[in-house]
Amino acid sequence: MKKGTWVEIHDIILKPEERTGMIPEETKKVPLEMRMKGYLLEDAKEGERVQIETLTGRVVEGTLLSENPTYTHTYGETFIPELLAIGRDLRKMLEVDHE
Repeated sequence: MKKGTWVEIHDIILKPEERTGMIPEETKKVPLEMRMKGYLLEDAKEGERVQIETLTGRVVEGTLLSENPTYTHTYGETFIPELLAIGRDLRKMLEVDHE
């Protein structure tokens, strides 16, 4: 993948033995993992350790997972009519009188 490509990385933040004792037993048994998206800072191949720059300007290191990752979460099967008007209403609020 080329420098500047939008990518997703993965890293282990804490190994199971490094986790605090103040969490449920099931949680203590697994590592604390991170997935993050950002722009690739150098050319790289999937599976390599890389650095990315996030939309907030942070530089983060991890293992390169994928190029142009998509969002897979949803709000379920529920239709929320208020979401339809958000863009329209926001544009109205941001309008500036150009006279």
